[in-house]
Amino acid sequence: MVEHLLASRMSRMKASEIRELLKLLDQPGIISFAGGIPDPDLFPADAFAEATARALNTENRAHALQYSISEGHLPLRRWIVQHMAELGVRCSPEQVLITSGSQQALDYLGKLFLSQNDTALVEWPTYMGALAAFNAYEPNFEQLNLQGNRAAGDYAKAAAEAGGRVKFAYLSSDFANPTGETLDLAGRERLLDLAEELDCPIIDDAAYRALRYDGEPVPPLLALEQARKGDLDACRVIHCGSFSKTLSPGVRMGWVVAAQPIISKMVLLKQASDLHTPTLNQVVICDVAERHFERHVAMLREVYARRRDRMLAALERHMPAGTTWTRPEGGMFIWVTLPVHLNGDALLAKAVDSAKVAFVPGQAFFADGSGDNTIRLSFSCAKEDEAEEGIRRLGQLLRAHI
Repeated sequence: MVEHLLASRMSRMKASEIRELLKLLDQPGIISFAGGIPDPDLFPADAFAEATARALNTENRAHALQYSISEGHLPLRRWIVQHMAELGVRCSPEQVLITSGSQQALDYLGKLFLSQNDTALVEWPTYMGALAAFNAYEPNFEQLNLQGNRAAGDYAKAAAEAGGRVKFAYLSSDFANPTGETLDLAGRERLLDLAEELDCPIIDDAAYRALRYDGEPVPPLLALEQARKGDLDACRVIHCGSFSKTLSPGVRMGWVVAAQPIISKMVLLKQASDLHTPTLNQVVICDVAERHFERHVAMLREVYARRRDRMLAALERHMPAGTTWTRPEGGMFIWVTLPVHLNGDALLAKAVDSAKVAFVPGQAFFADGSGDNTIRLSFSCAKEDEAEEGIRRLGQLLRAHI
């Protein structure tokens, strides 16, 4: 490799800690709470097989196997329009873009908005995949703190001193990865006010929104803003959805709902990137969504709620004093804060080696590298007694190092 020819952005790129961690988990006997993935045993595989057969029948195969438009398969965009209407958002197919997973949407949005030294406001902690996607465009990251008293002018001043301006705020408002926490209604209203004052978009990563197990739903940020402004084309919120946590991550299918001028710019990026998301995948997932989405998601909610409850109960039984954790109303994650002198990275090596249990150290979710005494636990694949046994082992390991 001729290092001196590489773009400067490559110095900021690093391997995903989760992807690297997954390579370690082939050892026998490992109980893994690491991967933030849906349980493959719950995939609607038969529905996908039937939908694929229908997509490839004589009448449909030419369309399913051909190039398509960059905006996305129109029937799928129409399904998303209906789905968003159920969430309180009124949109048209022209305000929807199909992406190859919501991760591609984050990459496009980083490319669309960020110039070198601009500022992205993100939570501390936040989804590490978003940090990786935005990092390629060489921004500065500032903590988005909706609980404190930091004014818009403070954010703007700090961004200017760093050599740019605030270009967007990014968050997952429902059951965030990694914390599992949900932004309340008052926080959402404050965020909308902040975006108005800063004259910047809000990227709402809604990958987990469908997975609510209890508590009262909070309207999506885009629905709240549309209630203020009426016309979606006047709204700042960019809503990123995904089928990865509900139907299948392997088909790589996400979507963006936003003001049409933003969608138009993202279409240009799509054309220059991969032309369009695979047509066959779009046709198939549209079929599965139309026939099975509500029923399948209802089943997921029941199963994942039980697994969450088992893990929370196990944490209560086995965690030592000084350890705290979130109690999410949905999603896939519980965020654990360890006693301050413990380090999640160092603990992981010992956990995998001696306790045969895996998790994700929390430091990778902080843009400033803090949070070394935090870890993320995923309960989505913790079957039967795995949560109890894995948390028991983890608690025993923690006690040995307190």
